[in-house]
Amino acid sequence: MEENKDLKIEKDELTGDELLAGHEYDGIKELNNALPKWWLWLFYLTIVFSAVYLLRYHVLKTADLQDAEYAKEMAAAAKNIQANKPATDGTALLTDPANLAAGKVVYDKLCAVCHLAEGQGLVGPNLTDEYWIHGGSMEDIVEIIVKGNPSKGMISWEKQLKPLEIQQVASYIYEMEGTNPPNPKAPEGQIYKRD
Repeated sequence: MEENKDLKIEKDELTGDELLAGHEYDGIKELNNALPKWWLWLFYLTIVFSAVYLLRYHVLKTADLQDAEYAKEMAAAAKNIQANKPATDGTALLTDPANLAAGKVVYDKLCAVCHLAEGQGLVGPNLTDEYWIHGGSMEDIVEIIVKGNPSKGMISWEKQLKPLEIQQVASYIYEMEGTNPPNPKAPEGQIYKRD
């Protein structure tokens, strides 16, 4: 094939760069510039990435596709929720030593700051006497742990504690009544008689 030697190469008046022949639209002429190196390398990288992706996910199947990965994550989350779900509705009293010990750990970490180590009360009320501000039943104790009472300085622990931990610490607090620690805080609230 013979080159047309009569073809005149047109140059841009301003920059002197070569113009593409036949690429003029609305009076705008296109320059015949090479693509930038960074753009070319990025383009080549996307080709390599797509080849690796195709091989890994569709040919060799060494990794899960998005829907399979989602299904696995949802199954793991459901298993985790089931493992941390209390055996009851969350208000049943747990009396076994393992659950009470777990409740003591939570109490010592979070509650002792305001109620002191033996529950005698400091900023928070005394938890060892039969006087309760919001009721002394297991349901009442769980409710105040879950909802809190900001007007009295009690925060809601619902987001920080798992349901089983709430039930454990509530059971531990329930069992504190009548322990008679030294220097108890004066009674607050109403007497609550347990069955």
